[in-house]
Amino acid sequence: MTALKVETPLAITMWDFSWLERRWPGAGYEDWDQALDELCERGYNAVRIDAYPHLIALDAEREWTTKPPWNQQLWGAPAKTRVQVQPNLNVFLRKCAERGVSVGLSSWFQKVEETGLNHIMSPQKHAEIWRRTLDSIAGEGLLETILYVDLCNEWPFQMWAPFFKPRRDEGFLRITYPDSVLWMEAALDALRQDYPDMPLTFSYVGMLKAEEEQKAFFRSAFDFLEPHVWMCHANQDEFYSRLKYSYQLFDSSGYESLVEDAENIYRADPAYWLRLQESHIDKVVAESIELNQALITTECWGIVDYKDWPLLDWGWIKELCANGTRHASASGRWAAIATSNFCGPQFVGMWRDVEWHQNLTSTILSGALPEL
Repeated sequence: MTALKVETPLAITMWDFSWLERRWPGAGYEDWDQALDELCERGYNAVRIDAYPHLIALDAEREWTTKPPWNQQLWGAPAKTRVQVQPNLNVFLRKCAERGVSVGLSSWFQKVEETGLNHIMSPQKHAEIWRRTLDSIAGEGLLETILYVDLCNEWPFQMWAPFFKPRRDEGFLRITYPDSVLWMEAALDALRQDYPDMPLTFSYVGMLKAEEEQKAFFRSAFDFLEPHVWMCHANQDEFYSRLKYSYQLFDSSGYESLVEDAENIYRADPAYWLRLQESHIDKVVAESIELNQALITTECWGIVDYKDWPLLDWGWIKELCANGTRHASASGRWAAIATSNFCGPQFVGMWRDVEWHQNLTSTILSGALPEL
């Protein structure tokens, strides 16, 4: 195992593919210096971004036309836009390095009009695109800025990993399915041949729930666990089941249901939902202890989808996220903790509350690292 290079827990946030795609006036990332200065002002010292490894492997400096995965969410662009990964990635990394901000690399494998993902049809190819990405960073002397590599966001969810084709139909794919484990093992082994000192993982949603015979793999092949943990998924998605929310991507009905019922459901019994959240976090903690792994979480703690929208208030979201952040920090199991998955300048109602962020990042930064 390769240890994360952290001396105290990091306050991390997810800037996904937004850092590169949301660069039109008012989108939040058009001025990286301003965005990063605001990040540091709020007390954060790490970010997780999409490095677009599949595009770097094909042509790092080509301009590509993105096809958005949604038009309702504020992550990335809600309509097609154009991106050039390098040299922009290295420019952004250098600005992070100048501010002492560590960077976790991941990929949502954003689709583009000019090509598909046919060049990632094996775990060895999956490793190869990441090797080329790290080579392009190392060539500019920026590798020390990289905190870790997450080979695929929320593996093996088909929205983000459509190139992964299991040999048999297993319905909704879990990270612990046999074909998934075989792919991860081969990809991690291949990438470690060239980058043995880089901490590696695959992020996922919730808990691993590994079978007994799989636990040795997750103890040794992963350098840490990166679960994405939300209250709304606790107790078999109880909150979203009551809300009848179903992740609508291209129509506003999901946000209309949030307006009608989400805060009302929470406010009817906030103590219940906070206890449910804490119990869910405790289960993740117990799994990390059993597997002797540190945790990093960059997407969390209340509900998955939210934004600035008529009749949606950030107060109850901040309440949930503050409770989750403090509960996670108190466990001493996290090497890096996010305050929510809305911690970016495009979420104005969340971002502008500087004191809220500072209070929570102070808690994170003063916490304890896990003893492994």
